[in-house]
Formats: sequence, structure tokens, C-alpha cells
Amino acid sequence: MPKQEILDPQGQAVAGALARLGLGRFTDVRQGKRFTLTVEEEVTEEVLAAAREAAETLLSNPVIEDVVSVRAQQDVDSVRAAEDAR
Repeated sequence: MPKQEILDPQGQAVAGALARLGLGRFTDVRQGKRFTLTVEEEVTEEVLAAAREAAETLLSNPVIEDVVSVRAQQDVDSVRAAEDAR
């Protein structure tokens, strides 16, 4: 996510569009990006630490972005099936 002190023109555009659609209860929108990393092993604290290191050193720009969340998604297939069913 962009740091709070960084302008977020895309988030502001989305906030304006939401208001125009009658969804004006949202007072702020910040747009970020998401990466999904896959491993062929059990997700341990060590794996999560490696993922956080990757997020903080390679996948984000630490000057303007904060890493918000690094978490395990154990059963990717069931999550994808649920998303496809929507």
C-alpha cells in the first residue's frame, strides 16, 4: 500500500467513482498491489519470514509503500474454487 503521506491518485479516482455510484459512505480509498507466492512445502514461520523479506526488499518500493500483510493461504485450490463459484 502507498504510505499515508504519498498521494494516491488511483485511490482518489476510485473514491470519486464510488461516490458517483451512490456508494459515498467510503471516505478514503487507498489502492495497493497484491502478490501471491507459491511454495511446494509446508508454510512455516520461516517461509513466511522469507516471504516478508521478499515483499520488503523486492516486491515493494520501501520509499513509498508499506507491506501490509504476509500470510499463508493453505488451501489455494478451495479458495480458487470458491472465487470461481461467485
